[in-house]
Amino acid sequence: MYAFDFERPTTIDAAVKALQSEEAQALGGGQTLIPTLKQRLAMPATLVSLTAIKEMQGICEDDQGRLCIGGATTHAQVAREAAGRYPALADLAANVGDPAVRNRGTIGGSLANNDPSACYPAAALASGATIVTNDREIAADDYFQGMFTTALEEGEIIIEVRFPVPQAAAYAKFEQPASRFALVGAFVARFDDGVRVAITGASEEGVFRWSVAEDALTADFSAGALEGLRLSGEGMISDLHGSGDYRAHLAGVMTRRAAAAGG
Repeated sequence: MYAFDFERPTTIDAAVKALQSEEAQALGGGQTLIPTLKQRLAMPATLVSLTAIKEMQGICEDDQGRLCIGGATTHAQVAREAAGRYPALADLAANVGDPAVRNRGTIGGSLANNDPSACYPAAALASGATIVTNDREIAADDYFQGMFTTALEEGEIIIEVRFPVPQAAAYAKFEQPASRFALVGAFVARFDDGVRVAITGASEEGVFRWSVAEDALTADFSAGALEGLRLSGEGMISDLHGSGDYRAHLAGVMTRRAAAAGG
């Protein structure tokens, strides 16, 4: 590690102001950032912790029936408090990492980092969620822009994530056993106007929607509707854990499992 200043504001306005200082960086649960600092892959002059901002914590429902989750809400809290309203999302949160990660990591931190193997991006994209920052509202379809890349501007903070609640949904994840990240994960969500399918862990471009599977499941919401559908291995992540073709195959398997569970 190295020397840096540390601030822990208690309001969103104070956090935004603190992030305007030179080389400042927001800190959520620190599950990604702290290891990055230890490896000197990032060296901000100031860390601005978001963990003391009460208005960014907790879960409620808005007048449109959406599940609204504060950006500083931990995975463990999502797992507990979303279970009655959005079971698939709660189940996803309950299987992120281990208990230490779930009790420190936050939904806002996960979405801001947009790790290509993280689980929450799949849930947000498949749900058609809205990412609310201190400046604006961003549709999930516009928010995710590639591996570790989002629509967030410098100093912009995720204060809330608003999830439309589908009629049926499920998430299926094939874990990388050491990290418990998704080697491949598929989130399937059925709404009145159709089905959305988001795949994480597979593509070099990060989380993405599988439109062909969406069309098939909109016509027939069952695992059988996906028989014969295949993703190409081109553009998929290939590393020591699995080739691009293997991940493409797993995407199909996980999507079928999610459809079966959601149906």
